[in-house]
Amino acid sequence: AKDNGNDGRLRFSKQNVVYKSSKTGKVDNIPAAELSVATWRRVCLGHGIKLATSNGHVYKYDGFRDTDYERISEFFKANYKVELTEKDMCVKGWNWGTAKFSGPLLSFDVNDSSVFEIPLASVSQCATGKNEVTLEFHQNDDAEVSLMEVRFYVPPGPADEGADPVEAFAQNVRSKADVIQATGDAVCVFKELQCLTPRGRYDILIYPAFLHLHGKTFDYKIPYTTVLRLFLLPSKDQRQMFFVISLDPPIKQGQTRYHFLILHFSKEEELKLTLNMSEEEVEKRYEGKLSKNMSGSLYEMVSRVMKALVNRKITVPGNFQGNTPGAQCITCSYKAQSGLLYPLERGFIYVHKPPVHLRFEEISSVNFARGTTTTRSFDFEVETKQGNQFTFSSIEREEYGKLFDFVNAKKLHIKNRGFKEAKNNEYSDSDDDQHDAYLERMKAEGKIREEGDGSNDSDEETGEYDSNASESDSGSGGDGSGDEGKKKPAKKAKVVKEKRERKPRKEKKQKDTNAPKRPMSSYMLWLNSSRERIKSENPGISITEISKKAGEMWKQIGKEDKEEWDGKAEEAKKTYEKAMKEYRESGGGSSTPAKKESKKKAGGKKEDKKRKSGGGEKEKEQGGNDSFKSREFISSEESSSDGERKKAKKAKKAKGKPQSRDKVLHCHHGNNRMN
Repeated sequence: AKDNGNDGRLRFSKQNVVYKSSKTGKVDNIPAAELSVATWRRVCLGHGIKLATSNGHVYKYDGFRDTDYERISEFFKANYKVELTEKDMCVKGWNWGTAKFSGPLLSFDVNDSSVFEIPLASVSQCATGKNEVTLEFHQNDDAEVSLMEVRFYVPPGPADEGADPVEAFAQNVRSKADVIQATGDAVCVFKELQCLTPRGRYDILIYPAFLHLHGKTFDYKIPYTTVLRLFLLPSKDQRQMFFVISLDPPIKQGQTRYHFLILHFSKEEELKLTLNMSEEEVEKRYEGKLSKNMSGSLYEMVSRVMKALVNRKITVPGNFQGNTPGAQCITCSYKAQSGLLYPLERGFIYVHKPPVHLRFEEISSVNFARGTTTTRSFDFEVETKQGNQFTFSSIEREEYGKLFDFVNAKKLHIKNRGFKEAKNNEYSDSDDDQHDAYLERMKAEGKIREEGDGSNDSDEETGEYDSNASESDSGSGGDGSGDEGKKKPAKKAKVVKEKRERKPRKEKKQKDTNAPKRPMSSYMLWLNSSRERIKSENPGISITEISKKAGEMWKQIGKEDKEEWDGKAEEAKKTYEKAMKEYRESGGGSSTPAKKESKKKAGGKKEDKKRKSGGGEKEKEQGGNDSFKSREFISSEESSSDGERKKAKKAKKAKGKPQSRDKVLHCHHGNNRMN
């Protein structure tokens, strides 16, 4: 069922009718003995029920189906002895009729049929003019469309009547409406109290029916009927106190809504308070909850008076104890603002900017996540049944164990329950040189990028050859003793090669500053074209929120639209590859080393053919040669001139002792076999 546009649960029992709002948790309890009238009506959202009690209260709920009428009607007859009557609304569209005031409702009727009804409790202001009355309403923040005001034209009465019909209409509205009028003296006054939301110092005037905040710039009048809950929360330093008042509907300052009123006190402040009432009136009205003369801490006086006048219990922190001795809260951040998270017996509350209250019954799951910036903290994520997610970040890792045990004791669903032991082990090491998974992931991604660049292909092949040289030689049918002799130098050569490979990579980054930029992905191309549109549709959105919003929008884009951006990304990739090829051919970047390496490969293949015709005799001679030099040593001499290369070719044809150039050919042979 729905009440004032808010979803909730409506339960009919033999003793009472109970409605509980899913949004605020507010409960309407209607005893069966007080029910006097029940009406079934057709409304815009299906069908609705209007219940009236003997003490003048009216309750309206909608969201029923047509088939529910018979069951509800029979239940009302059998248990409440009340007839559920059907009543049609007038749909002629006429705007001229009769205004009737019946209890807390203003009914506008045409020919004795109701056109619409206005709950006077929803009226926030009533203004009069010449033959006109204007009603303004409290706003529902969750509704897409809200009624702002209604104007009634009241025709002038006969001249012999002394009463003004406009003023009479307004008085009927004000008598039942939620229009605050400061009549009489305040019960008590608290001077210059520090208020965190709305920010500033305010004088608080306590009236029997409402609370008046008087500041230098703004004034707020808060009826006690809008107060949902009261909280009294000690600060982490045990020197200050927060008194939180939850409001529904919230107070407004321009377009800003304040759902919570937060007062900030120091424990050292003392106050002597005298109520502006006689002792008999105090005793009769508040039944011993208050006395005419009281003294004590300022926060105790304010909370005691508010509890008596609002008639609500004050919620305090439960048995939770944080890592700091005596602290019943956890320091954390929410939306880039630092504050305190209080685990309560039936929910969580965060103060102070912006205040958040989460009841356990509206929480679907919680999650413990590793901090995004450091391993010394973690994030606490709360997801509600409505799909909203609240992330409290930068929580010290020492708080993890106690918070986990608290959540587990309250039987909340924990997404990563199985990782508690691993998380504790992860947070147990406080050394600065501990393993950083984020850093390792960044290194791996950088390595993948470098492998994707054609300029490093030759280096990768050389490294692969060094680690498997002995295996390739043993498979070629050569002498085993010769293979044993080459295995150790190959391993040493790998170590030396890795040390020398790191220096050219640093030089490569400097040389490639003028290289063509890598192409963007299809998502990044779409984001660049849609960024301004997202900013215009969401004024004041932050950079991080733009990325989050764009990610959600990208998931909702259809397959055809994504194919269009994939095509653009493919074109950009081809353009990049063409530009990169031209850049290397023109001598830019690392094209020169790549050409040298390709020449060495070509030379190795030619000489490899000659080696096949020569058989395995040269391998035996090389196995016993003490002057063997590794590939790295030889490769440093590869930059010689063409004349030296010709001499090396002549030396190969000689029948004498094999030269070191032959050894290089043998290394290439092993490399080519591996590749």
